[in-house]
Amino acid sequence: MHTAVSDAGPLIHLAQIGKLNLLRRLFGTVVITPRVKGEVVDEGLRLGHADASVIKEAIEEGWIVMEEVPEKLSSAAKRLAEEENLSQSDTETLLLARQRKVKVFLVDEKPLSDLAKMYRLKVWNTWTILLEALSRGFIKTSDIEFAINELGKRRHKLKPEQATEILEAAKLVLSRRGNQKTINP
Repeated sequence: MHTAVSDAGPLIHLAQIGKLNLLRRLFGTVVITPRVKGEVVDEGLRLGHADASVIKEAIEEGWIVMEEVPEKLSSAAKRLAEEENLSQSDTETLLLARQRKVKVFLVDEKPLSDLAKMYRLKVWNTWTILLEALSRGFIKTSDIEFAINELGKRRHKLKPEQATEILEAAKLVLSRRGNQKTINP
């Protein structure tokens, strides 16, 4: 199992649908920066979001690990944030993933994802995580359907064609696994 570095989005979205533990099963350890912890736990708890408690518990259990960002990396992240019009939290997370040479960088925001790909990082978003979990038999297609519906209620709404694409990808994953389960797009 390989460690992943995560931005806030996938942690929040997976916690909201009760699937945060998939990250533990897929990667063993997930590294976050103090700024990401601030976003997902500290601010989330302040606002009364239940997902913040779930993520806090994973940190307490030790499989989500907060790693300090070295000063040199933080300075570079600040410059990159200004150049790319991103938050320093985003760029610190990106540069930490690059420095650690992680196999996978977890991020949902398209501008950050695009920049990570330019840095030659392998990027997984929430949907990639769910499809990988499906391919390994950790979840069922109904979990993906639930995620599409539930996250749609919480500002992570997909366009109908995106939802269809994800469900088609799930069908492909299942056919490769030899599973004949059907999915209704």
